[in-house]
Amino acid sequence: MEKIKVGVVGTGFIGPAHIEALRRLPNVEVAALCEITEDLAKEKAAGLGIERSYTFENLLKQDDITSIHICTPNFLHYSQSKQALQAGKHVVCEKPLAKNLEEAEELVRIAAETGLVNAVHFNLRYYPLVRQMKTMREKGELGDIYSFIGSYLQDWLFYNTDYNWRLEPDKSGDSRAIADIGSHLMDVLEYITGLKTTSVMADFNTIHKTRKKPLKPVETYSGKMLTPEDYADVEISTEDHANVLLRFDNGNSGVITVSQVSAGRKNQMKLEISGSKQTYAWNSEAPNEMWVGNRDGANQVLMRDPSLVHPEVRSLITFPGGHNEGFPDTSKQMFKEVYAAIEAGRQPENPTFPTFADGYRELLICERILESNRKRGWVAV
Repeated sequence: MEKIKVGVVGTGFIGPAHIEALRRLPNVEVAALCEITEDLAKEKAAGLGIERSYTFENLLKQDDITSIHICTPNFLHYSQSKQALQAGKHVVCEKPLAKNLEEAEELVRIAAETGLVNAVHFNLRYYPLVRQMKTMREKGELGDIYSFIGSYLQDWLFYNTDYNWRLEPDKSGDSRAIADIGSHLMDVLEYITGLKTTSVMADFNTIHKTRKKPLKPVETYSGKMLTPEDYADVEISTEDHANVLLRFDNGNSGVITVSQVSAGRKNQMKLEISGSKQTYAWNSEAPNEMWVGNRDGANQVLMRDPSLVHPEVRSLITFPGGHNEGFPDTSKQMFKEVYAAIEAGRQPENPTFPTFADGYRELLICERILESNRKRGWVAV
């Protein structure tokens, strides 16, 4: 079998996560790695066991590279995705798809015109029990949706000495916590419920209005601490914490909280969806079980087990019940669907995976949340 050759661009936290997931697919070969300079690309490629290394312009010239994974800082997503599409490459892009709606809209248009496979890495859809909740809702088991309560909490920016490029608006955009992790939460919300968010009311808070920027490189989630003379004071304009009220197209409402300064919460997305028949609750730090609440009977806990979930969910489960699957498996399961489309040669008419259009949708919601925080009032989506 001839494998699909892939080039991965960027080697921060998420680039190697893509590489590890891609290597678990039988029809894919990670053939090339790209970084900002040839020397850095060569160094990173050697460390990751990848034979070929390039700068971005040279990567696009490689005729045997079929698809490109964009795993760079946010401000590069638009230009690199656009160039890759124009070079005839299928594209998997990290979120956010772009820095503004105009850029995202252009990418959606170019992708549609080329017919190339396009995907945005909203991998948290691919926890099996997330799809189980979606399937149960589609089968009428949840009933009419009354409310959604969600949170996404982390502590990796808890101290004022914690620093990363995501704190700099010229690299990440005007929103941080909402755009970074809130976008996952909003995507999963609409994915599971089938609802559309129609208006938002947001309240942001910047806990650390000044942070100490290391004068030496520190990688995402590394937890490295430097000495006082190794820092420079930097004013922070993006949010550490956000609360957002939501209204949906079924007339009901919800609320989300997003924070990157919640001590002890390493990477926790929590959902509670209440319907007219049941309530579902799920937590990404314990992703192999979901709680089902009942008014007139005993509550239940559903374990992730291929023999217990609906048939539509089984394709996302590799191991038997009790053999836990987690975050790395979500990317593998998403890429399985993406690369089935790439093997077929073009974007499916009704993709099962998140696309550039989904990336545009989440950017739209994030923009409206930002606008609401500025205006201190409700804003229509």
